[in-house]
Amino acid sequence: MCPAMSAGPGVEYTWVDASSKKIRLSAPQYIDYMASSIQNMMGDETLFPTKAGRDFPREFPQLIRRIFGQLFRLFAHIYHHHYDKILCLYEEPHLNSLFAHFISFAKEFDLLEKKEIQPLQELIDAMMKDGIIS
Repeated sequence: MCPAMSAGPGVEYTWVDASSKKIRLSAPQYIDYMASSIQNMMGDETLFPTKAGRDFPREFPQLIRRIFGQLFRLFAHIYHHHYDKILCLYEEPHLNSLFAHFISFAKEFDLLEKKEIQPLQELIDAMMKDGIIS
């Protein structure tokens, strides 16, 4: 078990609770909080309307950026701390493909800030050099 949600040396992610307090969590706890939070948001009809004629909220772009930031942190943690296990399972093509699509979509719609992607910048640059990400 990973005692902290991190993405390499000097990069530790904290969870921000409802009262805006930063909380240090183990990686499994952080991922559970993140998944529950995203699921709750997506199930909220005021944030993600599913009925015709309903408008998305004005803050929808910020909401999506927050979700993408959280998902990026998951990728960063996996690549930095569990990639060896991914390799042992021969799953790296699937992870790399998923990540490339995720980053391509994020770039297309400006969903991640430059500073957010720093923990995986070398990987992103390599994928761009290889033509995997445009």
